[in-house]
Amino acid sequence: MTQSSDLAPAGSLQPGPAAAAELQSHWYAAHVCSRHEKQVARQLEERRVNCFVPVYRSVRRWKDRRKELDLVLFPGYVFVHLDLKDRLQVLQVPSVVRFVSFNGQPAALPDDEIEALVHGLAKGVRAEPHPYLKVGHRVRVKYGPLAGTQGILVRRKDKFRVVLSIDLIMRSVAVEVDEADVEPC
Repeated sequence: MTQSSDLAPAGSLQPGPAAAAELQSHWYAAHVCSRHEKQVARQLEERRVNCFVPVYRSVRRWKDRRKELDLVLFPGYVFVHLDLKDRLQVLQVPSVVRFVSFNGQPAALPDDEIEALVHGLAKGVRAEPHPYLKVGHRVRVKYGPLAGTQGILVRRKDKFRVVLSIDLIMRSVAVEVDEADVEPC
């Protein structure tokens, strides 16, 4: 599975007509073995399971060279969009450990949060991992591909960033925004 440099997720990330028609289909987080996210996504795509592995570009330096790499934004997780009755297709894939669950049941992620991330990355929004924040100033993005998304506003040097958190898996991602594009919640 190859990821493009503009952070567009690979594979069939947009729910197809069949998935969109199913009211029971939701996004779930599958916990996978470390560094197996792309391999799991490839196998899920072969099984025609709608999955999403967000990546970001990072420059890594060694003594003798520099290289630009596509790194997984949420290490250890692959997002899958399916009906719960089809979860065995995911659990049978090697390196899939389990679904993120509460009270023994896989917990559905808020569809709008994952869809905003899918569409934002597909439109070239720059993202990078960020420490999970529980407290801070909540803001809503007013304009652009992430319009309507809520997050925590942080400042890094002269740029503004909104930290979008997926509470279920306790992970966050920071995206750059213009100061004029956000409003307090």
